[in-house]
Amino acid sequence: MKSTKKSGIALIPFLVFIAVYLGAGLIYQARGEEMAFYMFPSVTAMFLAVLVAFCMGKGSISEKFETFAKGAGNVDVLTMLVIYMLAGAFANVAASMGAKDATVNLGLALVPPALLAAGLFVIAAFFGTATGTSMGTISALIPIAIGVAEKGNLSTTIVIAAVVGGGMFGDNLSMISDTTIAATRSQRVEMRDKFRVNFLIALPAAVITLILLLAFGRPESAAPLGDLSYNILKIIPYLAVLGLALCGLNVFAVLVIGIFAAGIIGMLTGAMDIAGFAQAIYDGFCGMNEVFFLTLLCGGMSAMIAKNGGINWIIEKLRGVMKGNKSAQVGISALVSACDCATANNTVAIIVAGDMAREVSHTYRVDPRRTASLLDIFSCVFQGVIPYGAQLVVAASLATQASTTGQTFSAAGLVGSMWYCWILAAFGLLSIFIPFADGVTRRNPWNWEYDCPESEVETKKAALAAKMDA
Repeated sequence: MKSTKKSGIALIPFLVFIAVYLGAGLIYQARGEEMAFYMFPSVTAMFLAVLVAFCMGKGSISEKFETFAKGAGNVDVLTMLVIYMLAGAFANVAASMGAKDATVNLGLALVPPALLAAGLFVIAAFFGTATGTSMGTISALIPIAIGVAEKGNLSTTIVIAAVVGGGMFGDNLSMISDTTIAATRSQRVEMRDKFRVNFLIALPAAVITLILLLAFGRPESAAPLGDLSYNILKIIPYLAVLGLALCGLNVFAVLVIGIFAAGIIGMLTGAMDIAGFAQAIYDGFCGMNEVFFLTLLCGGMSAMIAKNGGINWIIEKLRGVMKGNKSAQVGISALVSACDCATANNTVAIIVAGDMAREVSHTYRVDPRRTASLLDIFSCVFQGVIPYGAQLVVAASLATQASTTGQTFSAAGLVGSMWYCWILAAFGLLSIFIPFADGVTRRNPWNWEYDCPESEVETKKAALAAKMDA
């Protein structure tokens, strides 16, 4: 039975997590560490917050652990964890067999030299969407982009921002990105539905960014790009995963097909053997350990906070600010934005804000598909513009290393050129007050009684009836 208790004190564990994680980042930044906000692991900060949660409230340790275990073992949390593992395996197998390099080279081979800045944005957007990682996109493309920019006398700052912006586009929309998985599972919606809402907001932002890059990012001379050889077969796994996900195939099946497609193609092309394929899957699983443990701990802690009345207290306080559906959407956007600014990690921000956002969504009848979209959009917006976030820090560092002219770059110096993120924020807010992206939710409205889209009500009724009969 859902708790009706209200207590602001119950939120102390969340505040401890933010204070420890943010405080450690500020301390390391003051010491001059380059990746200051990533020196203190988020999982350790969450572990300390969980310990605080266990010290609060009534009941024995056994009773508190039972609440924690139910939260950590919730079907949505476990589903999220398995998807993380499969997404990590697919991304790593595809990268190991050369799909990343093939995708980058194909994109560069197709881009006319006069359109390099805009072309790099498009390549980064596709690459980020296919791989689900803005960091991987930035790491793969920035060294190439700097070389191209310097040879063509193009603004290096604009080129760097174009790559990061394209990476954030992909991070926001990809079916296998951590943010998409966290946003959709926390709101209990299908990835395809969230994508449809999200795409109609991201697309106009991307188009305007492209126009700006075409106007202000033209090189003074054509830049030789060198060897751009690629094997088109190696790009097939990315295309397959994108296509199958958009067709509505179950995400588990999509990722398993992607993993084996990448492995088989890798073995056929001689890029890996069976042992290498198996190792790549395992390494992909292990590569998701941080977000895996973070989600597990946060799921359990959230259940303890909810039982002690923390979530109900937030909803009660928000009633004074949120007057209806639209102001609730603004509140959800502000909530995840603040979490991202505090944690400098968009996936962590969504995980922390997810349960609270779901409660606000249900209280003010905000379609959960809209909520998932807003969580993903605004976490990615701020992750792309905060100068202490990994994306801008790594981009500036890689650009400095790759520069042949001795030019140095700072993360703060890139913020003003992050056109895509700023424009995406504008369209995200505009979509709240002018619902131009709500076609999917209008055609298939949310049924609040059965907590699913109207088209799935009969299926859910049948499932509930079968469960009762059993």
